Amino acid sequence: MTKPLRLELDRSAKTPLAEQIHKGIRAAIQSGVLAPGARLPSWQDLAAQLGVARGTVRSAYEKLSSAQLIVAARATGTRVADRPSFPVRRDKAPAPGSFMEMYQELTAGPAIFQMGVPARETFPATLLARVRAQAVRIEVSAPAIYPDPRGELELRREIAAYLALARGIECSPSQIIITGGFSGGLGLALRVLGLEQKKVWVEDPGFPFTRHGLELARLSIAPVPVDADGIDVDYGLKHAPNAALAVVTPGQQAPLGSTLSLARRSRLLDWAAQSNAWVIEDDYLSELQLKGRATPALASLDRAGRVIHIGSFSKTVTPALRLGFVVAPAALASRFAEAAACLAPAPGPAVQLATADFMRDGHYLRHLRRTKRVYAAQGEALLKYLRARTENVAIAGLAAVLRLPEGAADLAIAREAASLGLAPTPLSLWYASKASARPGLLLGIATSPLKRIEASCDRLLEIIDRAT
Repeated sequence: MTKPLRLELDRSAKTPLAEQIHKGIRAAIQSGVLAPGARLPSWQDLAAQLGVARGTVRSAYEKLSSAQLIVAARATGTRVADRPSFPVRRDKAPAPGSFMEMYQELTAGPAIFQMGVPARETFPATLLARVRAQAVRIEVSAPAIYPDPRGELELRREIAAYLALARGIECSPSQIIITGGFSGGLGLALRVLGLEQKKVWVEDPGFPFTRHGLELARLSIAPVPVDADGIDVDYGLKHAPNAALAVVTPGQQAPLGSTLSLARRSRLLDWAAQSNAWVIEDDYLSELQLKGRATPALASLDRAGRVIHIGSFSKTVTPALRLGFVVAPAALASRFAEAAACLAPAPGPAVQLATADFMRDGHYLRHLRRTKRVYAAQGEALLKYLRARTENVAIAGLAAVLRLPEGAADLAIAREAASLGLAPTPLSLWYASKASARPGLLLGIATSPLKRIEASCDRLLEIIDRAT
C-alpha cells in the first residue's frame, strides 16, 4: 500500500454498504493509491475496523476478486492483483477541415441560434417521460423475441394515419419502415436502390450531411441551383439528364426556405417516371410551417411510385429520440423490409411504443400547434430586430438567413460567436463548391428565446462588424 486507504461509509445512503466498500477499494486500485501487490486487511479485520458485519466485507471482496482486482491466498493473504499497464488512450480531435470537425461544430450545443433542434420551452418533457416509462415496462415484460425489423405496428399505423391527414400521403403500414432518424432512412433507401456510380441531383445549397452521405454511398454528385421556386429541374435536365436519383426538400427547402412550385413538382415527377429515376423527399419539418398550412408532400402527387418519402421526429419533438421513418413505394415495400431485417432493423420497441401513444392520444398534433405559435412569435421578433439593423435578412423555414458581404468569412464569424454561447451556422458550408458558395449565417428560430434575442443579436452583429 503506497498511501493510507481511507474508506468512508455513508450509512444513510441508499447504496448498500458492501457496494460502497467495493467501489471505494476499486477506486483506490484504479487511482494507484493501492499499488499491485499491496496487502489488504482480511475481511474479518476490515469488518471490525469499519464496524460492519463480516459478510458485508466478504461480499465486497468477492466482487473485487471476480473482477480480478484482488487475489487471495492462505500464505500471502489478500493482495492487489498485478495488472498490465495500458497506455491511456484519448480520442483524437478530428482533423482540421474534415467532415467530422464540421459535424461536431454544427451539432455542438445547446446554444442560441443553433439550428436543427427544437426549443426547450415547448418540449413536453413530463408527458414524454411518463409515456416512455410505461413503454419500457411493456418492453421488459414482453416475451424475449426479436421485434419486427420494420418497426412496431402501432407506430407504423399512427404514422400512416398522420401522413394521410397532414401530408396527403395515402399509404399502408406495410409501406412504412421505422429508422434511426433521417440519416438511417437515407442509408436504408440507398442500400435498396443500389445506385453506386450513378449521378444524383442535390440542391445547391443543400444539407451538407446529406450530400456527404451520398458521396459515401459512392454516388456522383450533380449540384442543381435553388431559387424562389425550389430546385431548378430544367437546369438538372440540361446538365445531368442521365441522373438516377434526386434528393430534394420540397416542403421548405433547406436552407433557403422556398417551397417547390407545382409546375416544378410535376416536371420532377414526369422526369422520374419517364427516366425510371428515383426521388428521395426529405420532409424534415413535416407540417411545421410557421405561416399557413404546409403544402402536401411530393409523395402525395406521385402516381408512378418513384418517390421515397423520409420523415423524422428530430425537428418536431427531439433529435434525442433518433426516430424517423421511410414511406416506400408499394413496389419496393418488400425490398425495404428485407434490407431492414438484414442490415438496418428499427430502433428498440420502447421509444416506438411511447411515440405511438404520444400520437394516438392527440399529444403530437397539440404539440405541433403549440410549437408553431412559439416559433412564429420568436421568428417575428428576430426578424424585426435584425431588419432594424440590416436589410439582408429573411425568414426561411425555421431559420433567419442573414446574408453577408461577398468575401466575408462566415465560418470564422461563427467560430468567434461560439465563444459567446451563440451558434449561427455558416451558410457557405451548405454549398457544393467554393465557386458557388455565398457567405451568410443561418440563425435557428427555435433556439432564439424572446427574452434573449436582442442581446444575442447585438453580440453577433458586433462580431460581424469587426469581421467585415
